[in-house]
Amino acid sequence: MAINIQKILAKRPQNAVKNLGSASKVLIMNSKEIISAIKDKPMIVMACNIRIRHVVPGIMRAAEELDAIVGYELAKSEGDIDGGYTGQTPKIFFDTLIGYAEKTGFTKPFFIHGDHIQVKSTTEKDVESARKLIAAELEAGYTSFAIDASFNEIPDNVRITTDLAKPIIAAGLGLEGEVGEIKLAASTEQEAVTTVSEAVEYVSGIFANSVPLTMLAINNGAKHGNYLEGYPVHIDLERTGQIYEAVKKYGLVIAQHGITGTPLEIIGRFADFGIRKGNVGTHWQNIAYKHMPPDLFSEMTKWAEANKKDIKYTTKVFKKEIDSIPEKYIKAMEDEAYVTAREFITAFRAAGSATYVMEKMSG
Repeated sequence: MAINIQKILAKRPQNAVKNLGSASKVLIMNSKEIISAIKDKPMIVMACNIRIRHVVPGIMRAAEELDAIVGYELAKSEGDIDGGYTGQTPKIFFDTLIGYAEKTGFTKPFFIHGDHIQVKSTTEKDVESARKLIAAELEAGYTSFAIDASFNEIPDNVRITTDLAKPIIAAGLGLEGEVGEIKLAASTEQEAVTTVSEAVEYVSGIFANSVPLTMLAINNGAKHGNYLEGYPVHIDLERTGQIYEAVKKYGLVIAQHGITGTPLEIIGRFADFGIRKGNVGTHWQNIAYKHMPPDLFSEMTKWAEANKKDIKYTTKVFKKEIDSIPEKYIKAMEDEAYVTAREFITAFRAAGSATYVMEKMSG
């Protein structure tokens, strides 16, 4: 099938197009269309949480070479309207990614995703905070969203998600919902994974409210962040597959969180269990820290120790210094990101996914 680039360009979401240059050919797309194109094909879109920007060109180079769809995302904690702990507002993040795509001549479709727009309670304060972030992300040009009210009981989760989803639905953009809170890896805390009945209760309630989810995130045993030494990675793929079979009649696929530290041989099985989006976040942060100038990293470590904070919280404090590190360190981050992005894309069976999706869009 011939690919009609002009037809694909015409499908770019209007909220993103208004923030592109008039001559831009950057293929920022709606995750709803991308996921719809691959939902019945066993491949996974890698979605990268970019806390430190220097890894982006390496990821884009890998995606270009392997002809792969990739998503870029920030969670509410990482990139709220005040910049979160990375110092990136929605506008800064959008402009950064578009800038790299233009500079590198990136030709593959991608989406920008508001990850974990969290609502941790039923209070109006928490709901309004999420509402303001969604508005800012829409204004910036984001083309995909994840509303995470999984901290609440399922009826409240459904109600809150339904309320917050209204402007996203109105814009026709991709929407991820979550049932079953995903814990941090820096903990030995165990919690039962999401059950099939819980997933069905949540999804049926959401769709009864005319909220067309694109993706469903669940707690299947994965964790966010770096696993404690000796703490095993346990992802219940059997339960994941059971949930997928129970909700796919709604056109839903599974979004997998907490992939950092997961062996590639396990990742290689994900697509067989209905997983179509795989979030990789802390991995890129680790690469950036590994290649940080030693004197700067020493200062970051001292600040974290003095303030009794995880080192990730230094990202905003030292953003100016991090953004302006010497080129040799930037190049080292980019090169390692390129190598490992190729590994993830290959394990996700996503090589060739860009052409596959573009052909679907052209058709």
